[in-house]
Amino acid sequence: MQSSRYVVGIDLGTTNCAVAYIDTGADVPRSQILAIPQVVRPGVVEDRPLLPSFLYLPGPAEQPAGALKLPWDATRDYCVGEFARNHGAQVPTRLVSSAKSWLCHSGINRKEPILPWKAPEGVRRVSPFEASIRYLKHLAEAWNETLAKDLPDLRLERQEIILTVPASFDAAARDLTIDAARAAGFEQITLLEEPQAAFYAWIDRHADNWRELIHVGELLLVADIGGGTSDFTLIEVGEDNGQLALTRLAVGDHLLLGGDNMDLALAHSVAQGFAAKGSKLDHAQLLMLSHSCRQAKELLFTEEKLSTAPVTVLGRGRSVVGSTLRADLSREEVQKVILDGFFPECPKNAEPAKPRATALQELGLPYVADPAITRHLAHFLTRQAESLSKREGRQGKPNTPTAVLFNGGVFKASALRDRLLEVMNSWGAGPVRGLAGADLDLAVARGAAYYGLVRRGKGIRIRGGTARSYYVGVESAMPAVPGMPPPIKALCVAPFGMEEGSEADVTNQEFGLIVGQEVEFRFLGSSLRREDTPGTIVEEWENELEELAPIVVTLHMEGGEGGVVPVHLHSKVTEVGQLELWCLSRDGSQRWKLEYNVRQK
Repeated sequence: MQSSRYVVGIDLGTTNCAVAYIDTGADVPRSQILAIPQVVRPGVVEDRPLLPSFLYLPGPAEQPAGALKLPWDATRDYCVGEFARNHGAQVPTRLVSSAKSWLCHSGINRKEPILPWKAPEGVRRVSPFEASIRYLKHLAEAWNETLAKDLPDLRLERQEIILTVPASFDAAARDLTIDAARAAGFEQITLLEEPQAAFYAWIDRHADNWRELIHVGELLLVADIGGGTSDFTLIEVGEDNGQLALTRLAVGDHLLLGGDNMDLALAHSVAQGFAAKGSKLDHAQLLMLSHSCRQAKELLFTEEKLSTAPVTVLGRGRSVVGSTLRADLSREEVQKVILDGFFPECPKNAEPAKPRATALQELGLPYVADPAITRHLAHFLTRQAESLSKREGRQGKPNTPTAVLFNGGVFKASALRDRLLEVMNSWGAGPVRGLAGADLDLAVARGAAYYGLVRRGKGIRIRGGTARSYYVGVESAMPAVPGMPPPIKALCVAPFGMEEGSEADVTNQEFGLIVGQEVEFRFLGSSLRREDTPGTIVEEWENELEELAPIVVTLHMEGGEGGVVPVHLHSKVTEVGQLELWCLSRDGSQRWKLEYNVRQK
C-alpha cells in the first residue's frame, strides 16, 4: 500500500455521514473533522460537520436554475445533505433515505433503481448502491475542493481510507460497500466495524488515562444504536506482557432496528391524534410525518429546555397551506413511546418476540419483529455468556458486561442511556457503568481515522479478526431418496477471529467441484462457534449457524466442457476484510476464486 499523507475515516451512516482525518506528517497527529460544503437552502451552500444521508431527486423545473449548484458543479440536478433532508421531508416520494438499510437487504437486487420506495410512476429512482456512491462522491468532491485544491497527491482518492460498516453487516453488504467506494474513485480502502471505531475514538480521547478507566478481566459492551441498525459488540480487557490488551470477542446479529423505527413509532402516535380529529393520513403523509417527527425528536434531545416541538404534515386539499396539519410533540410523549416501546424493562433471560408470520407480506425493509432493544440485548448476552464461559482464561471472570460505551445518535438522549443501564443493572450480574466521553455524532469517523494510524504501527489495536466463523455448504454423498434432498453439511473455511491478510488451507479433504453449469454455493456463518478450525464439518447446523446470501455462478474449465473436478479449498481474508474462497484442482493446473458478492437477479 502506498503511504499517503492523510489517513481518513469515513462514517457512511444511515442518517449522517462524517469524515475525520489525521495528517500523518504533523508533529502531534490528531484527528480533525472535515467541514462538508452542501446545499442548505436553494442557492445557498454552507459547511457542516455532518452530511445527512438523504438524496433528493427533484422533478423537471421543480427547483429554480442554480438552486442545487455546488462550488464544483454548477449544473447539478440532485441534492444530498441538509437541504435534501429538510425539503425532501415535505415531498417524501422524491426523497431517498435509509439507503444503507436497503444496501444490506438480501431479498432485493441492491443495484436496481427502487428508491424512493413506493414512489409513483415517472419519478426518478436510484438503487441503494447508487445512492451510496453519490454520498461518497460528495464527500470526495468536498475534500478535493477544500483540502486538496490543485494538489493531485492530496486528493481524497489517493489517501488511505478507513470506511466503517455495522459489525453485523453480512459479507455481501460489505462487498457492496467496497464496490460503492471504488465506484466513487477510492483506491486504498479498509473496512472497520462501527462499534470498534467508536471504541478507538474513546481510546484516542482518553489517551492519557484509558488504562485507569478499564481493567484486566472486564468485559465491555459497545451498544451502537444508529438510524438503521442496533449493533452489539463485546470487547475483552486482557493482559499481554504486563500491558492491557483489547480483543473483540463477539458481535450481535444484524438487527434492522434503530432511529428510523422510533421516528415511525412517533409518527403513528401523532397520527392517532390527527385521526381522532377526523384527519386520517395516507402512506405518503405518514412518511412526511415520520420525517417531521425525526426533526422534532432531535430538537427535543438537543434542546433540553424545550418541552414540546412542532410537527407538520401537508394535507390533501387543494390549498396546501390551508390544509397543513400541525401538532406539538411533547418530551413526555417522545420518552414514553421510545422508552416503553424500545427500551422496556425485561428479565435477563428475555427473548425477542417472534409473532406468527403472515402468509403474504408487503415488500419493504426487513425490520425485526420485536422493537424492544433491551430484549434483543438480553438474548445476545445470554447466548454469548454460555460461549464465553468456555473461553480459555475467562474462568472466574465476568461473562456479562461491566461497562458500556454508548454510540449512535439514539443515545444523545440521556434518558435512553440511563434506561439501558438501569435494565442491565436489574439483571443482577454486577454493577454496570457507562464509559463517559463519547462523541456520538463523530466518534465513528474519528475512531476510523485513529485506526488508520494503528495500521501504521501507532496506537492501540483491538484484536479480533473476523466477527464470525464462516462455512460453505457441502452436499452429502448418499443414495437418492424420493422426496428428500441430500442433506447439506457445513464445512468451516474461515475460523472465528481470522485476521485480515491471513490464509488457511482446508487440509486432508477433497471435494467435487461442478464446472460448466450454473451452481449455487451456500454460505453460512456463526458468532457462537469459536472453536471450529478450517476443515471442521458441522452436520446438524440449523440451530447454530445462520445461512447467508448464496453465490450463483458458472465456473468454467480450460480445455474442458464441464463435469466434476476434484479440488481442495483455500481461504483468505483480504486486507479490506473480504473473504475469498479458492478451489484448487488436484493437479494444481486450475484454480477458481469465489468472493462474497450479492447474487444478481
